[in-house]
Amino acid sequence: MSTSDAGMATGRGASRADAESSKRRDIIDGARRVFFDKGFDGASMDEVAKTAGVSKATIYAYFSGKAELFEALVHNDRMRSAESLFIVDASITDVDGLLRRIGTSFMTMMVQPDHIRLLRMVMGAAEKFPRIGRTFYDAGPCHGGQRLAQLLHEQAELGRLQLDDELAAAHVFFNICQGNIVKALLFSDAPTPTLAQIEENVNRAVRVFLAAYGTGRPN
Repeated sequence: MSTSDAGMATGRGASRADAESSKRRDIIDGARRVFFDKGFDGASMDEVAKTAGVSKATIYAYFSGKAELFEALVHNDRMRSAESLFIVDASITDVDGLLRRIGTSFMTMMVQPDHIRLLRMVMGAAEKFPRIGRTFYDAGPCHGGQRLAQLLHEQAELGRLQLDDELAAAHVFFNICQGNIVKALLFSDAPTPTLAQIEENVNRAVRVFLAAYGTGRPN
């Protein structure tokens, strides 16, 4: 095969891969609308196919069934949320401001009605399909904790925090930020908190966190 032929073959392969990736995204996007409208038990592959604009056979070419499709949706949703959570303005250099920015972003995401709906679906499906719960946990709380732990480690290296376990401290911070807000939304018809209420809760969490892990030195 000549160099030009090899290049063309590589280009065709890349095009096919892009097309398959796009088709997979279309299926997951369609599934997301159906799952969020009907719930895990109420969703059907026929309706997903119709919403995604593909045949049911096409869905089964990518996913073995409804549980695997929902698992892929959960993974994509959590990874996307975790990445957006850690987009931090480079001008924020103090640990106090960094924690407030991440805490507010985290809580704004946590209280969204769609997120609460996803939490309920995962909890309902996880008993029968444990991998769905594991996927949510790994791509959500675990991944988010690891990302925050890296940032906390950097702040400790700068002498702004005293940490014996960065990962444990990261989870402490996220848990303090949540307080009882997410539980109230999960298990009742509590109203979605306002940004002012979220910021008040996060400010409290930052004060508690810095009282435990701060050095008392100026940022």
